[in-house]
Amino acid sequence: MNKDSKIYVAGHGGLVGAAIVRRLKAEGYDNLILRTHDELDLTRQVSVEAFFEKQRPDFVFLAAAKVGGILANSSYPAEFIYQNMLIEANMIHASHCYGVKKLLFLGSSCIYPKHCPQPMKEEHLLSGYLEPSNEPYAVAKIAGIKLCQAYNRQYGTCFISLMPTNLYGPGDNFDLKTSHVLPALIRKFHEAKNGDCSFVEIWGTGTPRREFLHVDDLADACLFLMNSYDASEIINVGIGKDLSILELAQVIARVVRFKGDLRFDSNKPDGTPVKLLDVSRLNALGWQPKISLVEGIKGVYQAYASSQYGQS
Repeated sequence: MNKDSKIYVAGHGGLVGAAIVRRLKAEGYDNLILRTHDELDLTRQVSVEAFFEKQRPDFVFLAAAKVGGILANSSYPAEFIYQNMLIEANMIHASHCYGVKKLLFLGSSCIYPKHCPQPMKEEHLLSGYLEPSNEPYAVAKIAGIKLCQAYNRQYGTCFISLMPTNLYGPGDNFDLKTSHVLPALIRKFHEAKNGDCSFVEIWGTGTPRREFLHVDDLADACLFLMNSYDASEIINVGIGKDLSILELAQVIARVVRFKGDLRFDSNKPDGTPVKLLDVSRLNALGWQPKISLVEGIKGVYQAYASSQYGQS
């Protein structure tokens, strides 16, 4: 990308899209095309194609998606598969039709099988059954990968696919009905501390292991790969280290300074037992994350606690 290239960041209002915009601006890319959902509904093919015909972006970061945690995925499976497949199909097809030089599609580590060998390598895709609790979302993301690969093969496009691990960072979703585990735990511990509660209840057994990547590190990886990676093969983006939900809760409790007990509700779902990405392909290209988990959680908690959300 040149500094004057027309760059469209789809989903710029979300966690990932906002981080990509921050990173682009910090690097001097100022010819950015941004649209809110009200301005452009990416599930509408006619609207998407009219936008591309008028704007003609050179590069596209496809960070727009319907996302959520276990509860949201379990409650709205039709919306998760339908909306994500429409967004991907419309965006990828329009990028081909209107001459986009390069598109970066953001998938998810949930594309890998529930009982995948650990750490999960890119070649493990479609080697086993998916985790049922987020299967519709995973199927949609796999469809996006295959769309990119099919268009590259048939039309010679340059559409790359990144599979980030679990993300967190500035602007995260703290709604307990739709959030992922890390921001949900931050809110629970914060409210328990302020409400003088003696314990915090946590979904599941605490034994599942997860890997967490700060969204600003992901944005850094996105720019790095947009400028240096052209292959159709998917590429994992993570830190290559994991910890149990119990250990995560203990880290957050220390950051929040909550002194009470942790209670795990084993009647609630755990999800996939282990999700750790093999990031050797990305590391071999020369990229490494910079933000430690404790440092990242401290920053997110400070922002949350000082926000209206955290004070309510």
